[in-house]
Amino acid sequence: VRLVESGGGSVQAGGSLRLSCEAFGYPYSSYCVGWFRQAPGKERERVATIDTDDETIYADSVKGRFTISRNKANHTLYLQMNNLKVDDGGMFYCASHRGNCPLRLSTMDYWGKGTLVTISS
Repeated sequence: VRLVESGGGSVQAGGSLRLSCEAFGYPYSSYCVGWFRQAPGKERERVATIDTDDETIYADSVKGRFTISRNKANHTLYLQMNNLKVDDGGMFYCASHRGNCPLRLSTMDYWGKGTLVTISS
């Protein structure tokens, strides 16, 4: 199983980025998938997830600005990020879990290597 993120970069506050995560090697549609962020010196946190029934959940800090989606045909997960704020920056990781989305991040089965997002003021 492999997850490969792309789309990170540097943008000014108020700008947009679209992250992608391509999955290889497992039955994508029966897994929970999501995006997680880790800022320097902080713990990794959940940004948005899609459960096996396609229910989406967002962190309060990104609601209304970020949209998570997935294309089951090409096994790709996306995160559209609009109206970016300086505090949104960090390393963004894609992860997946067999079955329903777990409460604990440590329970996610597979992780990508991450893509860096930097927001300047």
